[in-house]
Amino acid sequence: MRPIDFLLRAARRHPDKIALSGPEGALSYAELLAHTEALAAAFQALVPDPRGRIAICAGNHLAHVVSLFATLLAGRIWVPLNPRAGADELCRIVDFTEAALVIAEHEQAPKLEATGAPRVVYRPGALGTAPTDCELSALLAAHAGSRPAPVRHDLAEIQAIKFTGGTTGAPKGVMQSYRAWNTTIVSIMQAMRLDADERYLAVASITHGTSTFLLPVLGSGGTVLLPRSTRPREVLDQLEHDRVTAVFMPPTLIYSLLEDPTARGRDWSALRHFVYAAAPMRSAKIVEAQQVFGHVETGYGQTEAPAIISYMPVEDALDPRNLESVGRAALMTEVAIMDPAGALLPPGQGGEVVVRGDLVMSGYWKQPEKTAEAFHDGWLRTGDGGYLDERGFLFLKDRIRDLIITGGFNVYPTDVENVLGRHPAVYDCVVIGIDDDKWGEAVHAAVQLREGAACEAAELVAWVRERLDPVKTPKAVHFFDALPRTANGKASKKDARIEVLRRMGAGSETSTPHHATP
Repeated sequence: MRPIDFLLRAARRHPDKIALSGPEGALSYAELLAHTEALAAAFQALVPDPRGRIAICAGNHLAHVVSLFATLLAGRIWVPLNPRAGADELCRIVDFTEAALVIAEHEQAPKLEATGAPRVVYRPGALGTAPTDCELSALLAAHAGSRPAPVRHDLAEIQAIKFTGGTTGAPKGVMQSYRAWNTTIVSIMQAMRLDADERYLAVASITHGTSTFLLPVLGSGGTVLLPRSTRPREVLDQLEHDRVTAVFMPPTLIYSLLEDPTARGRDWSALRHFVYAAAPMRSAKIVEAQQVFGHVETGYGQTEAPAIISYMPVEDALDPRNLESVGRAALMTEVAIMDPAGALLPPGQGGEVVVRGDLVMSGYWKQPEKTAEAFHDGWLRTGDGGYLDERGFLFLKDRIRDLIITGGFNVYPTDVENVLGRHPAVYDCVVIGIDDDKWGEAVHAAVQLREGAACEAAELVAWVRERLDPVKTPKAVHFFDALPRTANGKASKKDARIEVLRRMGAGSETSTPHHATP
């Protein structure tokens, strides 16, 4: 069974039900299938190589979803391109993967002009109308009623090449197999107990975590809703008015929703799965989200083991013991903790999180050395620190390389970030290690205050000292009007550290009283 077969089976069972709905219109399962088949036939004609790569650079539109599904049905390899990335990065990925075709939203097309790959450009709008400025709709019209030639690949063949976020160096192309995708789909369906009443709002980017939820929701007979806007107030309006049952968001977007005073007092009775993932979320914010939205859940995964290494359903999330956990291992995945020598550790002992099973990637595209480094004795080394408790719940403790060793003591940045994040003036923060003659590394904090808030560095230092200990207390606080972020919205420790070092080199260390810029 191929990943796309989950959609094909649902289309046979629910032909007249709305499968996909967005600002441009709605498609029933039958209509979605017809568009997908026609475009898949077109892609096979344009990309004859059965292992050809098709790169897609677009926002969350009907045309993007249909193009993705058509790529899968055509038997070609999907290469998602983050529309927030710059031209150099996008062209590097297209050239590196030797993509045979690029599908680009009109706004993104200029960033891809330097590639030698053929492009199909579209403007967001209703599908199938074939306007002269929409090459994608013209392709659909030309192949209307067509079906692609049957393609059957071994489950070990590659379904997608997805690039890592690049927070610790140049992004790597992760090869995800048909088997890994099937494992992800089944694991999500089981963990979330999805059914045909599901109404999933795909508010986060399809090029990232949102894509992993599309086929589980549609395979269950549910409906995928595309956002009318990503502005916090309008996201809240759509969640409430469209009776959304499930949504996945990164913590940064959740923080913005919680800042909106209208979030409280709305009707969230339809919302069954309010899922945060893609980055750590501070415990104080988790509690606040539970108070506002109710059904808060989380999952842990990475591009190398997509979406669902572990999962925390709402009934477990409400247990105070699990507040900082990312749940237990998913249905078809093994999770363990490994020490630097490669030995597996017992419950309660910290080390590197390792994973094995059908979820795991096939390797990095054209980087066999990096692939070999990522595995030990059949286990994928995630690069994340953590531990398992006696009940099997997984607790993460930062990226291994983010560990700060100060005065001979280990400091996990998330421990400090969780405490700083509980201060009423703090909107977001990252904690980093800076080389220090006395301590080896010194703990520094980069802080973004809430809009309109005022705070002194000394106040934040005292706040941490009272709740942790002197070793974990920041030696300096650096205020940012806006923390630097990666292309997928994560606060970037790497870029924050670069800016902190620049300020320190210029003699302008920011540890003075500070006011957030409105």
